[in-house]
Amino acid sequence: MTEFTSLEALRAAIPDYAKDIRLTLGSLASETIMTEQQKWGTFLASALASGVPAVVQAFQAEATARLSPEAINAANAAAAIMAMNNVYYRSLHLMENQEYQTLRAGLRMNILAGPGVQKIDFELWSVAVSAINGCGACLDSHERTLRQHGTANTVVQAALRIASVVQAASAVMRAEAAKG
Repeated sequence: MTEFTSLEALRAAIPDYAKDIRLTLGSLASETIMTEQQKWGTFLASALASGVPAVVQAFQAEATARLSPEAINAANAAAAIMAMNNVYYRSLHLMENQEYQTLRAGLRMNILAGPGVQKIDFELWSVAVSAINGCGACLDSHERTLRQHGTANTVVQAALRIASVVQAASAVMRAEAAKG
């Protein structure tokens, strides 16, 4: 199995049928609407949410070169906590019996109070992971928090664009690995 040590290595491995994904990854990596920490943390949290080794490796390498250890830890934490929360809250949203929404969740979420990075950055990463995991309730909750902190819609959109292209790259890499 090939090890991906950079975004460029990952992009080079994306076949021509997914050229749009390859090009979009490049353009999003050079976009300046987010801070560098917001952007690379969003890429890393999204890659971790995708769970595809090649994609995780590429963005872990990029994050190590661009982010503080605290920011890397927080991006990992966003992917982890949202993996739990997205399943739980998406289920509550999908279930007809509304009584479950009145019950105490009983899930530990201490990281949300002190993620080790700016609240806005962690919330952006949570939005991206929630988009990948398909949890409308969490998307609404974290987007609302971002609006309350004055985050521009274009910044939230950038996080969603990163999540979508990382998820697409992950789908392509999974398909290519399955081909053998």
